[in-house]
Amino acid sequence: MLAFIWAEDSNHGIGYQGQLPWHLPADMQFFKETTMGNTIVAGRKTFATFKRPLHNRKNIVLTTRDAAEFPEGVAVFHSAKEVLTYYTSRLDEKMFIVGGSRLFADFLPYTTDLYRTTIEHEFDVDTYMPEIDYSQFLLNDFEQGKVDEKNPYPFKFEHFIRVKPSQV
Repeated sequence: MLAFIWAEDSNHGIGYQGQLPWHLPADMQFFKETTMGNTIVAGRKTFATFKRPLHNRKNIVLTTRDAAEFPEGVAVFHSAKEVLTYYTSRLDEKMFIVGGSRLFADFLPYTTDLYRTTIEHEFDVDTYMPEIDYSQFLLNDFEQGKVDEKNPYPFKFEHFIRVKPSQV
């Protein structure tokens, strides 16, 4: 499984000045539970927002930078082709593309699953999710999030599965 996992606002915004424009602990928990024990692939800027490799996950960074710039235990790849070669040699593993927008655009033709959190609110954003043709995917699972004092915006979790063959 090669999956995307991300959160977006009602205008498909995913970031502002290199950070998430919202604080939604329920989404952070969903991300953690979904990716735990699997491989995550992040661009350099997205990885930098984590401050460290994420625990109990294989951390891959796709960057033009030197591997020595990253913490021990982080695998560094320099092209989408390298990541896809790694993925196709381990088809029994789950790999999650976690951002940024360029990685989502580069891997869209190959992804099998989409894990989207939609936040029903407009935020100040400067980064957007690339356009996805949802006619190629089937909604497999849906959960309405619970609004509370820590999660003040209406939100939902959706899992889509590609119904048309990917190009891997």
